[in-house]
Amino acid sequence: MRFHTYTKFSPEAADAVDVEQLLEQLADFLLQSGFAGGPPAHSGWGDTDQDPDRSLEALKQAILDALIDSGQFTPDMLNALRGLDETDARTRLSALLDAVVQRLADAGYVTLTAPAQIADSHTAVEGPGGLARAAAKDVEFRLTDRGIDFLGYRSLHHLLGSFGRSSAGSHDTADLSTGVEADGWSKAYEYGDTLNIDVNETLKRALARGSLDVPMDIEYSDLMVRQSEYRSSCATVLMLDCSHSMILYGEDRFTPAKKVALALTHLIRTRFPGDSIRVVLFHDSAEEIPIATLTSAQVGPYHTNTAEGLRLSRRLLLAQKKDMRQIVMITDGKPSALTLPNGIVYKNAMGLDDDVLAATLKEVTACRRAGIAINTFMLARDRALVEFVKRVAALARGKAYFTNTMTLGQYILMDFLRRKTSRVT
Repeated sequence: MRFHTYTKFSPEAADAVDVEQLLEQLADFLLQSGFAGGPPAHSGWGDTDQDPDRSLEALKQAILDALIDSGQFTPDMLNALRGLDETDARTRLSALLDAVVQRLADAGYVTLTAPAQIADSHTAVEGPGGLARAAAKDVEFRLTDRGIDFLGYRSLHHLLGSFGRSSAGSHDTADLSTGVEADGWSKAYEYGDTLNIDVNETLKRALARGSLDVPMDIEYSDLMVRQSEYRSSCATVLMLDCSHSMILYGEDRFTPAKKVALALTHLIRTRFPGDSIRVVLFHDSAEEIPIATLTSAQVGPYHTNTAEGLRLSRRLLLAQKKDMRQIVMITDGKPSALTLPNGIVYKNAMGLDDDVLAATLKEVTACRRAGIAINTFMLARDRALVEFVKRVAALARGKAYFTNTMTLGQYILMDFLRRKTSRVT
């Protein structure tokens, strides 16, 4: 990483900032899930004005903290600021942060809803009545598609780097098919095979039959084609629990889950182009959300309607013609809600209510009958919860992982990359 030292502090110091490293360090701030800002907006949860701060002022403060933590805001810069009066120091610092924000915008990582207004050198940047502070509050930022893709790439890079290099490109299966890439032995041509002719083997069969004339008489039975590994396609639904427990007990579990979702999306888009991934949030009910809105998704004071999440995921998967279908479920709690036939949501905060449990296991069984595997990644280790997850894994013929926010991404990506499945006919 490059460092530039300036003998006199100036806004041009922003040119020395590595914007990609900075964006990576801002990931937690950009993907915040309501953990630091209190409960999100919800009609049943007191104060509803608790959305994450997306103002330019908040972004500048996060940038300043990241620069100091990473060492890109050098001691020489700080010393240069100390030699200035308070007003001039704040003005120069504001100009630096404005320049960094502009570099992020120019690179296409963020967009601003209104042009930033930079105060002149005679106007206080902060404090009561500061024009720059007021302007920064009026301007909001949004992470662009490129910014989302970059965060997914960096998350994937860190997760894959933690367990070494992995081969990727498609899902391996036990079947062989005729294609362009020759990885297996040749076979006699059958109707419907790709005409990837093995010339040598075809000529050998013709010669063995006694065809020595020129031009050689090659019959239909002489044709041999090269085989390649059958490359399967996979449809994945990532089910994310966004009940309020995902940010309770002094730990933010939802932001790491969102990072894993971005990493898995980037992996599929770049290395498994024949695959698909959809994201479903489940809470009191369940809904599908676009990947582009995942970064701003928030947790809430919701219960855990696992059955509704499985029902929606199954419907999404059955609509896709893929060889493999799977649900990757990330949760930290017991099912505690159920959507009744009349649309009313029945809730039992204690969890593992007999009716809720029966409906959830019914959906698990329906997924198994539809050929959908369910792999559960549990972020808690309550004894009753462990037994429930084991039942889900046994019924769905899937896998269960008891992990934490530090190893969640490794478990999910390793399971995705190493999973070998026979072709589904």
